[in-house]
Amino acid sequence: MKAGAVTQFAVVKPGVSIPSLKALPRDFTASIVVFLVAMPLCMGIAVASGMPPERGLITGIIGGIVVGMLAGSPLQVSGPAAGLAVIVYELVRDQGLSALGPILILAGAIQVAAGIFKLGGWFRAISPAVVHGMLAGIGVLIVVGQFHVLFDAKPLPNGLSNLTAMPGRLLGLSLNIQAAEIALAIGLTTIGVMLAWEKWRPTAMRLVPGALMGVLAGTFAAVLLGLDVTKVEVPTSIIGAIALPEDGFMAKWLDPSIIAAALAIAFIASAETLLSAAAVDRMHTGVRTDYNKELRAQGVGNLLCGAAGALPMTGVIVRSSANVQAGAMTRASTILHGMWILGFVALLPWLLREIPMAALGAILVVTGWRLVGLDHVKHLFRDYGLLPALIWAVTLILVVAVDLLTGVLVGIGLSALELLPHITRLRLKVDSRENAGDHDITLDGTATFVSLPRLSDTLESIPPGKRVRLDVSRLLGADHTTAAMLREWLQRRRATGAVVDIAGDTGKVAKLEA
Repeated sequence: MKAGAVTQFAVVKPGVSIPSLKALPRDFTASIVVFLVAMPLCMGIAVASGMPPERGLITGIIGGIVVGMLAGSPLQVSGPAAGLAVIVYELVRDQGLSALGPILILAGAIQVAAGIFKLGGWFRAISPAVVHGMLAGIGVLIVVGQFHVLFDAKPLPNGLSNLTAMPGRLLGLSLNIQAAEIALAIGLTTIGVMLAWEKWRPTAMRLVPGALMGVLAGTFAAVLLGLDVTKVEVPTSIIGAIALPEDGFMAKWLDPSIIAAALAIAFIASAETLLSAAAVDRMHTGVRTDYNKELRAQGVGNLLCGAAGALPMTGVIVRSSANVQAGAMTRASTILHGMWILGFVALLPWLLREIPMAALGAILVVTGWRLVGLDHVKHLFRDYGLLPALIWAVTLILVVAVDLLTGVLVGIGLSALELLPHITRLRLKVDSRENAGDHDITLDGTATFVSLPRLSDTLESIPPGKRVRLDVSRLLGADHTTAAMLREWLQRRRATGAVVDIAGDTGKVAKLEA
């Protein structure tokens, strides 16, 4: 979910959210683009999670067809996410594969309940520094883990072990070409083709994803040269890949470690989904996300993934941005992409078995590196000061050195330090009223993440196209979470052509409009 991953807006007719014949041609072509992006990522993320590739494909199918029908963010695409790969890997390692189903069913139920009780807005109050620090830490773990897959080896149990073993892998190479050297050559070919395609691809083929071209190059090299490397293993039938929960699985819900794991997945998946949905909203001018509806849809999806023995899902920014850029107009694109995945794995499983594992590892090395997103910490330091940048760094380090949940919880705890300068005046009064067809909003007090859900709901409730006058003259201060939300709302509103006037002293206005 890198900031700045998408640099253009797709013009989507406001109010379009349900499939229609008029939108079908654009949705059809967009769905094919998303399908081509999703296929290698679904399998690669499953491998990074320590699970068979077909489990990732099942999650992609459920995310496309089921969640696509129910989603509160019509243009967002759901499926297995790199952001959960590390925590799933650790759960499978420590609890066993049989525990993942009960954990996901419980996590899905928690998400559904959170949506029913309208808790979606509170996930938006999580500091962007924590979320991006978490994603950066996950990116590091994916890179150091999948580095070993490039050598046809399996990742070690934790991030530090993988990191310290990296020099040994390189020093173990020799001129006597064996499996490790061949696999590395395939991995480097995949990375090279992927990066070269993204930089120099023809304009007419700009929607063809680099990840697909990289995997095709690695696969063709292995097949044409008859190279002996480890390849993807998938069952003959996708139905055979479904692993229903074992008898007595509900008894696992009495285990505190299972409950803690379910809470962690529900929390992290919800935060990543809703932040991704907010990013998707910035890419188009159509229907805004209903965060609580999106939470309920994700919960249903994870319930089904748990019942099928698949990976957990979230809304994912890479596939979602591809969907918007390809011109999708309604949820039909997301639904169709899930159908294409189902059709492909049902009819052409033999083709998937030709893909080298090193090629999937290479795709994930690039994906993980991009998650690190050093530009984001530079942006935090430049615009919001030392503390948000420190929160980002501490979250990253703890995710890599300890575990994901510890990193996130410590990051959230550090975010509370931003309240200290305002501890005696945390109240924010939001006065919203119509004035001769325009909309006047006055902020009085201190804007922090404590008041962010209410403020965000007020801003999002303003009808499209209305002129807005935002009075911040009585705004005493704002933490970086709220300041970032206000700035993004302002940029998105103005990108649609709507007029937003800001009243207040020069310094406050400059910070919002920077």
